[in-house]
Formats: sequence, C-alpha cells, structure tokens
Amino acid sequence: MGERAKWGVMTALAFIVVSYAVGLLLVPELRLSSVRARVADAPLAVLGHIGASAIALAIAPFQLSTRLRARRLELHRWMGRVYIVSVAVGGFSGIRLATVSAGGVPAHLGFGLLGVLWVLTAVLAYQRIKVYDIADHRRWMIRSYSLAFAAVTLRIYLPIAVAVMRIPFDQAYPAIAWLCWVPNLIVTEWWFLRRVPISAQAPAPSDIFAA
Repeated sequence: MGERAKWGVMTALAFIVVSYAVGLLLVPELRLSSVRARVADAPLAVLGHIGASAIALAIAPFQLSTRLRARRLELHRWMGRVYIVSVAVGGFSGIRLATVSAGGVPAHLGFGLLGVLWVLTAVLAYQRIKVYDIADHRRWMIRSYSLAFAAVTLRIYLPIAVAVMRIPFDQAYPAIAWLCWVPNLIVTEWWFLRRVPISAQAPAPSDIFAA
C-alpha cells in the first residue's frame, strides 16, 4: 500500500472516531451509562476531553500533508495553533479522567501516561519549530499524532478483545489502556529508522507559529 493510501485509511478511521465524538457531544442519548456517570461527576473534563481530542484528531492528518504546507502555509500555521491548544485541553483533561477510569491502577497509569506524553510531544514539536528545526518539529508532530491515534486503536482493539476473543472487559481494558498507544509509538520509531531522514529544506518561514 502506497503512502497516500495509508494516509487515506488513517484519515478515514480518524474521522469515524471524530464523528462518534461529535455524536456524543450533540446527542446525549448516545452516551453509555458509564459516560453519563462521568459527565455527571466531571462534566468539564469529560466534554473538554471529547471535544478537544476530536478537534486534534481531525486536524492532525492535514498537518502532516506536505501539499497543504506548500500550498496553504498560513492555513497550516493556524491549524497548528489549534492543534496545540486542543492537545493541551484534551491531554490534561484526559489525565484527570485517567484517575477515575475503569480498569483499576494499570488503566489509570496507562491512560495517565498517554495524556502526559501527548502533551509533551506537542510541546516539543512547538519548541523545535520556534528554533526553525523543521525536521525535528515534524518528527515530534508525527509522534504526537501517533498518540492521538490511540483514540482509534482503542476502539479497534476493545471490541476485538471483548466480542471476538471473549476476553472479559475488566481483564481486557487495563491491557488496552497501554496497547492502544505503546505499539503506535514503537511503529513510529521503526518508521523513522527505515526512512531517509525527514528533509529540513523548507525555508524558516514555514514556522507554524510565525507572526
């Protein structure tokens, strides 16, 4: 499968999850009882996490598009700003929700570390572009998106584990709290090692945070 086809599949899966998140925000009847309980206990954290994470997940594939950067640089910059803010809101609210997630301490730690690393990779991407290190900026953005994509992989693994493999939810969920993102990072680093180093030939003004 070519790079463009892989991007298309990844983007389609992301938008399925984004559509589901929008549905949860706009149609409360779609929320499971567990989600309703979380909304009742911590409405700002839940709704902030769902909304901000959906925005980040929708924006990120287009931020990775070299065609968009080349043709619509100012749009790329503004989408980058929105992505960073969305990750901050989604990540910190996710850390808050990790402390009360189902699955006990292993799930708390898995989702909590995911939130920390998601925010950290976005901050490092921001820092690298501020000093015009475009190649390293792109690497950190790709790492950040691999963590955002945990929203997709979780929703793939969980029904497979519970409905297909017949693993009880209380056993599957703590493991998936780690499996939804750790392999994503491993595959990302493997991809970096296999590819020719990301080009940094683009001019310094491609800084997404430039005035």
